[in-house]
Amino acid sequence: MALSSELHAFLHEGTVIPAHPLALDEKKELDEEAQRRLTRYYIEAGAGGIAVGVHTTQFEIRDPKHGLLEPVLRMAAEEIEKAKLTRPFLKIAGVCGPTELALHETELAKSFGYDLALLSNGGLTAYTEEELLERTREVAKVLPVFGFYLQPSVGGRVFSFNFWKQFAEIPNVLAIKMAPFNRYQTLDVVRAVCESSRADEIALYTGNDDNIVIDLLTTYSFLMEGKIISKPIVGGLLGHWAVWTQKAVELFNEIKEVRKLQALDSNWLTVAQQVTDSNAAFFDAANQYKGCIAGINEVLARQGLIKGNWCLSDHEVLSQGQAEEIDRIYAIYPDLHDDQFVREFLVQSR
Repeated sequence: MALSSELHAFLHEGTVIPAHPLALDEKKELDEEAQRRLTRYYIEAGAGGIAVGVHTTQFEIRDPKHGLLEPVLRMAAEEIEKAKLTRPFLKIAGVCGPTELALHETELAKSFGYDLALLSNGGLTAYTEEELLERTREVAKVLPVFGFYLQPSVGGRVFSFNFWKQFAEIPNVLAIKMAPFNRYQTLDVVRAVCESSRADEIALYTGNDDNIVIDLLTTYSFLMEGKIISKPIVGGLLGHWAVWTQKAVELFNEIKEVRKLQALDSNWLTVAQQVTDSNAAFFDAANQYKGCIAGINEVLARQGLIKGNWCLSDHEVLSQGQAEEIDRIYAIYPDLHDDQFVREFLVQSR
């Protein structure tokens, strides 16, 4: 399956793609009304797509005792269809697990009309790099692939430069989300893509929630065989953008204008650290990201988009002091939150 020319151009232009959370009630059961409301919120906030079934959606949705992968994929697709959008909007499905399971999830996503598979290599420590490349080739035969470099602290692993260079050569790999939370490893991916024969066919997206603004302002350049090869990071697919999304879209659009003008004011460095400071609270960086999903849910619950910060796993809770950190960033960065927009959205949604 190929991506339409309109969506292909949109993907390469760059956009805001939130990683879609899971809405639960106090019994830790799916809150369908809130789940659908979240999808509508991202649409109304101006996001250019959503990624469903990813880390922020909680990998436990795949556990047979929950059986939530199919419902959350279906509900998001239904809400997008109901919106009758006249603008491009990317539907991305998280895919993980061994090859057979990954193919099953990709087929499921395809049946609901998803455009790309965000392919995670997490948890596959027994696979060699070549086996993971072959797995990617198989998935790419079903849906276009959005590659994913996941940070080791939440289940990812470090890959070689050669892995990414071969990864970039796979037909129907159309984008890569770089989320190692590491500048050296991010650089590996960019250089590998630039050295590949498909450099112009792959869009680079930041997943580095700790470095969002700087990533989006950066164009990488390499001298290769006497020729300068340049590659920007065009957009983001981020858990951080699951909250305060309307303001994230505003910020992204401003960054796009800055990139066009090629005139970078030093104030952007201050904005960058403010966004990173906010992410530290959301993602619980002080405690090695143990409260990252609960932190995202906590913000959404405070805004009234979901009922609480509950997660399927009992160990996914706010860390001690994390709620106070969220209080702090709300107080000192009022320009970054979209509470007023959410209030208006909730009134209109009744």
